[in-house]
Amino acid sequence: MAALNVSSRERSSALNVSSRERSSAVATRYDLRTTALRDVNAALHAPDVHGEFVIEHPAGAHNVAVGLNAPLTVTIDGHVGYYAAGMNQHADVVINGNAGTGVAENMMSGSVWVKGNASQSAGATAHGGLLVIEGNAAARCGISMKGVDIVVGGDVGHMSAFMAQAGRLVVRGDAGEALGDSLYEARIYVRGDVASLGADCVTKPMRAEHIRELEELLKAAGFEGDDLGAYTRYGSARSLYHFHVDNAASY
Repeated sequence: MAALNVSSRERSSALNVSSRERSSAVATRYDLRTTALRDVNAALHAPDVHGEFVIEHPAGAHNVAVGLNAPLTVTIDGHVGYYAAGMNQHADVVINGNAGTGVAENMMSGSVWVKGNASQSAGATAHGGLLVIEGNAAARCGISMKGVDIVVGGDVGHMSAFMAQAGRLVVRGDAGEALGDSLYEARIYVRGDVASLGADCVTKPMRAEHIRELEELLKAAGFEGDDLGAYTRYGSARSLYHFHVDNAASY
């Protein structure tokens, strides 16, 4: 069983509280009404940067807190647009609002916590770390994920985990059509209903190690107390790994 990203696991309990409680008086604060986003992102990329940061009034801005490469704590107070916290490494980012397309896209480590809903392609191509979406996620959540752990408090849209290669996706609500289409070795856990499974995605048994894995992921995301027996595990049937003419219609 793969272990949770260490930094994400150790800091998950600290992240699962309100940002107002987490943001101390000594946190560096930026207001995007008066400070250019380019300047804010540059400050978060400065050599030897450390500490806590609060970004206020993002008003749906794109590319907020992207490419972070230090163990920072960043709280974004409001809704964000495309690719917030994309390419994250080491940082813990909390978004107190909704997130647009591609939140935490290509994340490598650390954690990204969305307190609201997320648009399509959340966690796309992400290699590691923990992405938590407390609300719903739209289409293609976890598309081509490569090792990230994603926990969604509500529903996910169609084509979620499409071509997912590694990592774990937990859905506490329902999943849309073509879940796990062309899946590789990622594991999917869904508590609610699944509209349909994609090509090569099948139901798999919940063995003891999967129950433990699911419990750990839910705990890290602050969703303790779920009936673990209500979840179904999905994985790859492994029939599309190599092209075969008999499977041509499934590609």
